[in-house]
Amino acid sequence: MKNTQSLNKLGLLACLYISQYIPIMFLLQALPVFLRQQGVNLDAIGLLSLIALPLILKFLWSPLIDRYGFTRWGHYRFWIICFQLLVAALTVICAFFDIETNFTGLLICILLMCLFCSSQDIATDALAVGLLEPQERGLGNGIQTSGHYLGAIIGSGGMLILLNYWGWRTSLLILAGIVVLALIPVLRHQEQQIPDVKELQTSGIVKSYFRTLINPYRDRRTWSWLLILSLYLAGGNMANTMFRPLLVDIGLSLADIGWLMGVVSHGAGIIGAIAAGFLIAPLGRKRSLILFGLLYAIAMTAYFLPAFGITNLPILHLVAISVQITLGAAGTTLFTIIMDKSQLATAGTDFTVQTSFIYFGTIGASAISGLLAQIVSYKGVFAIGIGITLLDIILINQVFVSNEIQQRSPLVFK
Repeated sequence: MKNTQSLNKLGLLACLYISQYIPIMFLLQALPVFLRQQGVNLDAIGLLSLIALPLILKFLWSPLIDRYGFTRWGHYRFWIICFQLLVAALTVICAFFDIETNFTGLLICILLMCLFCSSQDIATDALAVGLLEPQERGLGNGIQTSGHYLGAIIGSGGMLILLNYWGWRTSLLILAGIVVLALIPVLRHQEQQIPDVKELQTSGIVKSYFRTLINPYRDRRTWSWLLILSLYLAGGNMANTMFRPLLVDIGLSLADIGWLMGVVSHGAGIIGAIAAGFLIAPLGRKRSLILFGLLYAIAMTAYFLPAFGITNLPILHLVAISVQITLGAAGTTLFTIIMDKSQLATAGTDFTVQTSFIYFGTIGASAISGLLAQIVSYKGVFAIGIGITLLDIILINQVFVSNEIQQRSPLVFK
């Protein structure tokens, strides 16, 4: 019976994260390629970068999702159902847009889609915090990270294939259908009542908003953890960002790059995430964070092979696989600890604020990677990325003093 319940939880999370990331990855990765093919100018396509803003800023409205809900449907379940239906409806609307004559309307719709996907992410992460017991969180976050990768495979590569063969309208209607079908496990789920949420709801909205958003960060030890979050994946993202143009420079075709960086690397990431999910509990949180971070840094040294002219495809596949498999493991560990450090009554805010620091670090590192490459070459960027990762591991060893984070622990070190 217990095993059945655990499988049901993992199945629910898999459906939620896959369905949530399919539209996000479609908007961020597949749509710019399709629009360019349709003759949309680069300036207009550049505006698509604005749709990432809700992913970065979603912590600002996360306290409202923690505070308000429709208890009869389940607090976070209510939000997930609403946002997922809104995303499906907007996808249907976009399917009937004429891209050439109404690009502005399309841009507004996809910005709203990203806003709703980001907001759904708050509720989904909060639901997962309450759904998983501490001993289940390693595997649960392995499923979460795998959902990200699988959503990327379907939303980017899969949707580009559909667009190529079936066109804009049919492809988007299929996407909307997938989003609606993914609601079935959510509709069957009965969410348990969240403790202490009534106290949050009865206090003044301004007071509860700022208390939820700010209180955990008054402890200086929390800022050490947030610094770790900002750096842990930042160096790798800097290196990953420059690996793609390096592949172009060494002469790979778009098809080769798409297969290598889409299907092969994301598939390896799924394997790494699931493997880490099984290993985190026996290894422990701190040991896993250090071990998988070290393996990630070691794997990044493989980027030097193409940088020094070793460019045959089997080697490039091994490079992509080694980096992504360790990234999947490292990311799973990080999200497991983020979940540990989220309190039930404010899980949406606690989880979202922590992941926002990851976004700040990775996006910032990615933004300066091109400038650094012009100054110190690809090799220099890869060396800096590895150095940042190793520096963060030293920081983890110094400040991460808790052996295991106890159930429902606050966002501080014990």
